[in-house]
Amino acid sequence: MGAFARGTTSGKSVLTKFATGAAVLASSALVLSGCAGGAQSNTFPDLKIGTALPVTGSLAFLGPPEEAGVALAVEDINAANAGITIEVVYGDSGDLDNKAYETEIPRLLNEDVRAIIGAASSSVSLSFIDQVTKEAGVLQVSPANTSTALSDYDDDGLYWRTAPADFLQGEALGQLLASDGHETAAFLTLNDAYGITLQEEATKAFEAAGGTVLGSASVNTGDTNLTSQVNEVVSLDPDALVVILFDETKTAVPEIVAAGFPNSNMYFTDGNLANYSEDFPAGTLTGSKGTLPGPTSTSISDDYKERADAVWTAMGNPSLFGDDVWAYSTESYDAVVLVALAALAAESTCPPRLQASCKRCPVVPVVARSAPALLSVLPLSTVVELPTTTVSPVESPLVTTVTPPRLPLVSTSTWKTTPSSPSPSR
Repeated sequence: MGAFARGTTSGKSVLTKFATGAAVLASSALVLSGCAGGAQSNTFPDLKIGTALPVTGSLAFLGPPEEAGVALAVEDINAANAGITIEVVYGDSGDLDNKAYETEIPRLLNEDVRAIIGAASSSVSLSFIDQVTKEAGVLQVSPANTSTALSDYDDDGLYWRTAPADFLQGEALGQLLASDGHETAAFLTLNDAYGITLQEEATKAFEAAGGTVLGSASVNTGDTNLTSQVNEVVSLDPDALVVILFDETKTAVPEIVAAGFPNSNMYFTDGNLANYSEDFPAGTLTGSKGTLPGPTSTSISDDYKERADAVWTAMGNPSLFGDDVWAYSTESYDAVVLVALAALAAESTCPPRLQASCKRCPVVPVVARSAPALLSVLPLSTVVELPTTTVSPVESPLVTTVTPPRLPLVSTSTWKTTPSSPSPSR
């Protein structure tokens, strides 16, 4: 069945990706419908969407590339003249510590948005998913949620994601540890849905490859003293130490290094593949590796990055090329395009049948038909061009990018410092 062919749907909402990088619905297409006022509209209204992405908090380094992806998608869609115009209300998801979502989600819903793009953190999404989907009947599409806890969440079919679940990155991470020759490993893990499930999946893969996990230490969001946890895992004397943290990484890494653990045996994941050139001394992360369930900076086309940066800087923001972090930018672009295609396929943001109790526009997954006008302008398969199993040339002398065999959707990066660029960067 094609991505926009007719068929039946199940109650679960899952997004997957072809190896070519095209974001598609796993078993059905997504169609936007809803109700407004007392009767169904005969016109196709503008589509208002909101964002709940990390402007602040422990994942704030992901906010700029994600919001830039949204902004570029909106610009492309509106310029396509395909029969739909999108308006964006930008919001801040924050994190579990500052809880910005507690005020931002009500604000977005009061703006009568028909879909919310976000959050980036799985735990943050789990904190407001019921409020958005079940209570408000609004579509939620995350470009970065990876926790398996969301795979079969009871969301009335209104939650979707354009990032793969942690079983994929976990398998790649476990295989990477084994392929690097490590026989034992320990984890320093964020105590939330993201950290726990990613550790579980990586452990399964590592043990399946013959490795042994010696133990782990848990870190809560916002913790600023990690001496006890670091000493706990380092004392296990593991071959490899996996750091599954967000902004807490800035506290953990200096303590890990001070404890004498070799930096070349540290492993990171998508939640902390940030630019640390202003946080750590030169050489701190030399040889360290990380996994990312999606394209790396070097595998995203220059055209996409240049256009996203142009839109972002035109909004008054600093260039994305400064930090050169592009994680989940293309997935954010895909999320907006999928919502637009859904609305086009429905030919309305209002439902085919009036529901008298509906107070705002709900969104439901139903069978979609082709929306060629937009598809011809915005083919998702050209947004992300993922590498296969080869070592890719790099634009930055600090990073070597490798994609593990059999898992083309997950990339690994190795930090390497050179005299010309003395600070570590993604």
